[in-house]
Amino acid sequence: MDVGTLEAVGSRWRLTFVRRLDQSPATVWRAITEPDELAAWFPAIVEGDRVAGATLRFVFPRGDAPPSTGAVLAFDPPHVVELRWDADVLRFELRADGAGTELRFLFTFDELGRAARDGGGWHACLDNLDAHLAGGQPDPAAWERYEWAYVAALGPAASTIPPPERATD
Repeated sequence: MDVGTLEAVGSRWRLTFVRRLDQSPATVWRAITEPDELAAWFPAIVEGDRVAGATLRFVFPRGDAPPSTGAVLAFDPPHVVELRWDADVLRFELRADGAGTELRFLFTFDELGRAARDGGGWHACLDNLDAHLAGGQPDPAAWERYEWAYVAALGPAASTIPPPERATD
């Protein structure tokens, strides 16, 4: 399994994921920006306008964490959307690749110890995005499997912050 690439960016850290998707950039754009599409694969409901400068609210549908705030930092359809989620930055870049799309997802965050935990989570989300685009169902257990692959790949310093407590059904 290929894991995301971890790098230092100033005093912060960035995980970069690159995916080749079979769908057109317009289709992938809808999946990463429209609320009904996001609900199929993204970990939170994103409330707010999709326009640069707009305030956002992130709500976990199962109550896994309290709601949090953010903003749209960049919105250039159908190429780039960048969001601030609390202190984290999520940037999606789309590029036509034949009949499909190359998706680059860049996740920038403060604490190195979160890299394995969050890397596994975002890896699972991107797999669920791919499944959603292909008409399949998300795999709710993928995150736990991927977290261990990220622990092995990124090492102990990137694995000091454990997963958050999760709500049970």
